[in-house]
Amino acid sequence: MADIKAVVGLSWEPKIPNFSSATKPRLGVDAKPQETNHLWKPPTQLVDGLFVPPNNPKTLNKLQRKQLKDTTGSNWFDMPAPTMTPELQKDLQLLKLRSVMDPKRHYKKGDSQTSKYFQVGTVVESSSEFFSGRLTKKERKATVAEELLSDPALATYRKRKVREIEEKNRPADNEKWKNKGKTSYKRAKQRRH
Repeated sequence: MADIKAVVGLSWEPKIPNFSSATKPRLGVDAKPQETNHLWKPPTQLVDGLFVPPNNPKTLNKLQRKQLKDTTGSNWFDMPAPTMTPELQKDLQLLKLRSVMDPKRHYKKGDSQTSKYFQVGTVVESSSEFFSGRLTKKERKATVAEELLSDPALATYRKRKVREIEEKNRPADNEKWKNKGKTSYKRAKQRRH
């Protein structure tokens, strides 16, 4: 006789809607089964409609690692990895190129890659620096890029450097034929006669 289990009590199984009714993936010989999300489990992994964690410690550790938040760990106060926005990318690029902005300051060569974990904060001045070291409300900007673009000293330095580069890259015209001073004027007059 076939071994038939007697149903004791009620059994419940969640009814998950099948979203991909038109195209069902077919598993061939070399096709791999789809990776399942840790929230929804296929009916083969459910026991009486409930998910039972696997007995294998390797797969259990793998499940636990998936459910952990992406942080630096308890030694670094669980600092989360920030989401990269375009403004944040511009600020990081400016920090990487900060040695070009100021000719009087020199920095160590930094890392070529940005770290995965970092935080952005605001500097709060002490009350003793009210007149000397603080920025006024007009000078305060939302991002580092806006603050650097509004700085007048940096703007004059940037314009001067652009002018120097343009003069260096300008094609050589008739500069050598132009009259510069009395002696060159006399030489040009002699050449004509």
